[in-house]
Amino acid sequence: MKGVVFVELISMAEDLAGEDAVDKVLEGCDLPSGGVFTTVGNYPCSELMTLVQAFSTSLDTPAGELQNRFGRWMFARFAQGYPAFFKDKNDAFSMLESIENEVHVEVRKLYPEAELPTFETRRMGDGALEMIYSSERPLMDFCQGMIEACTEHFGTPAAIERREHRKDDKYVAGFEIRLAA
Repeated sequence: MKGVVFVELISMAEDLAGEDAVDKVLEGCDLPSGGVFTTVGNYPCSELMTLVQAFSTSLDTPAGELQNRFGRWMFARFAQGYPAFFKDKNDAFSMLESIENEVHVEVRKLYPEAELPTFETRRMGDGALEMIYSSERPLMDFCQGMIEACTEHFGTPAAIERREHRKDDKYVAGFEIRLAA
């Protein structure tokens, strides 16, 4: 997993709890990296999950809720750092549909070794979209946070229903996103 994810998780935790609290959490974790991450490095997802659980405990926030917050945080960082991806997108569904065939294509150009989840999308009429997340990583709450942030970014409140299952050693979540009337 790319180090930028770890760096951003630590930034979010510092924003929520302060540097001293984050340092204490990092010192208390037994991480192969020693808790030192660079944006371009590669680290095992197990370290991310260890950090999410440790920050969850430290912040007295359920791990799923923390992942969701982190998904929202990352979407905001993405929107701020990569406005070109948003240039021709008029709505949340257009943005979500572009992740697999536009955003991930560009990420793979920059980081060929990146292990990205896959996303399939299908329109279910004008006001609904189905999005299927598939990954070896259990980041469904993170993904939902990104989806929620995306709909908010475009000013389109939505109801999101999620169904999860395992398939071929992968975590799979189907998100049904329905725009509010």
